[in-house]
Amino acid sequence: MTTSTDKLRNIGPKSAAWLRQVGLRTREDLAAAGTVEAFMRVKRAGFKPTLNLLYAIEGALQDCHWQEISEARRGELIAAAEAAIALLPPPRYKPAAAPVTTTQMGEDTMAMPTLFDEPAERE
Repeated sequence: MTTSTDKLRNIGPKSAAWLRQVGLRTREDLAAAGTVEAFMRVKRAGFKPTLNLLYAIEGALQDCHWQEISEARRGELIAAAEAAIALLPPPRYKPAAAPVTTTQMGEDTMAMPTLFDEPAERE
């Protein structure tokens, strides 16, 4: 029987939506990808998953509450996820915009025409 990720133990609505968006729609899809690969697909898609998602996926696959996952297994999952994250290309940051300054025009300064000013009449 095919079980939707919407119905899996530990997988809430937000996590289920993330998993669907990366092509993991059933328990079978999740099992085929594996815990770390499923987590990495979500991360590579631009979402910001936490370790709770990693544990939730493992718990869903093991059919246990995520808090029941042993410390040793959690350590293995973290190490594998960190190794996979290290292989990701560095994020592309957009350079910060230059600071915006406002110039006040005084009465003694001649106003510059703008695109919306009426053109001067020609003689």
